[in-house]
Amino acid sequence: MQQTNNRTVLISGASIAGPALAFWLRRYGFTPTIVEKSSTLRAGGQAIDVLGTATEVVRRMGLLERVHELSTGKRGTSYVDAAGKVRASISSEVFNGVGANGDTEIQRGDLARVLYEATRDDVEYLFGDTIAEMTQDADGVRVCFEHGAPRTFDLVIGADGVHSHTRALAFGPESDFARHMGYYIAIYTIPNFLGLDHWELDYNTPGTIAGAYSARENTEAKAIFAWASEPIEHDYRDVAQRQRILADVYTGQGWEVPRLLSHLEAAPDFYFDAMTQIRMDGWHAGRVALVGDAGYCASPLSGQGADLSLVGAYFLAGELAAAAGDHTIAFPAYERRMRPMVDACQKFAESTGGWYAPGSKAMIRFRDLNVRLLPYLPWRGVIGGAPQKVARTVPMVDYAA
Repeated sequence: MQQTNNRTVLISGASIAGPALAFWLRRYGFTPTIVEKSSTLRAGGQAIDVLGTATEVVRRMGLLERVHELSTGKRGTSYVDAAGKVRASISSEVFNGVGANGDTEIQRGDLARVLYEATRDDVEYLFGDTIAEMTQDADGVRVCFEHGAPRTFDLVIGADGVHSHTRALAFGPESDFARHMGYYIAIYTIPNFLGLDHWELDYNTPGTIAGAYSARENTEAKAIFAWASEPIEHDYRDVAQRQRILADVYTGQGWEVPRLLSHLEAAPDFYFDAMTQIRMDGWHAGRVALVGDAGYCASPLSGQGADLSLVGAYFLAGELAAAAGDHTIAFPAYERRMRPMVDACQKFAESTGGWYAPGSKAMIRFRDLNVRLLPYLPWRGVIGGAPQKVARTVPMVDYAA
């Protein structure tokens, strides 16, 4: 395929979207470089679904079998009361369609590792560095790194998450685009002291949820917390402060919450953040574009973060290939492809918080009743199939390699 001079592409971020984009760019003859501020791949994060069009993307990458090997294998979720009595249960297939059509659930860190292993041999990775400054002109983007020597690239892609530094440099401050969804989330690894067997247990009080699910063939578990809150002033670099915030919210709660919190300080992969959406009118500015959470995070409430990253990376690389590297054609085409899925995922997220962390005891009982009745309701396919429908908002497109 004949290309313009736009062959060299700097990608900021080595989580999901960045390596996926690099994979497809290499297939189409581009030369991607990934810069990642962490010194190594980040292993933490929650379990994420790979559904719908994203499953087909992974299949075309030749990685679906490997993803299935690392699947959480979670069979379902039970909601319990303070005494540990199960009040309602639901299977993963009924809840979000995992298990059908090759769709699956995998730990975020495991998917990142699969994508890294598929690209490390022919993609340049710069770990422990980040973009400090960018200057665009007609010939490319001059990038000054925090540690490495300056370099010039034809294009720069921000794939560095909801708090994207690339977005801030090219588009403006995060506050211009971030929409707080009214919740916070925290996740970290714990021993599987509950003896969970490919299952999740969740405990609600009004406006909060605390739970645990087994991971990596039940050899460990993940503690997960989410709670309703206005924005909290804190320092994102201060892990101890964030741990105190979490502990203060859940102090005095029943069930296994005290034991979950007892493993907080020793957690090797503590994650804490607001549930936030990134809403932008466009995802490109000159030679710089955004992909995944950096441009259109739908928040964990959507359950579609990995899907948006994988599909967005596929379309962005494909449109660059189809336009022979001409970003002035490719970037707008990519946005047209992705916008329907982004809009659907962000809208879907708006309706899930009240189900996940009901705001009153009455709503908790109502949610549990709905969970118990769902397998028997004639419209169960509509409710349980909603994530699947959202994940298939946009169809696959064939791009010539």
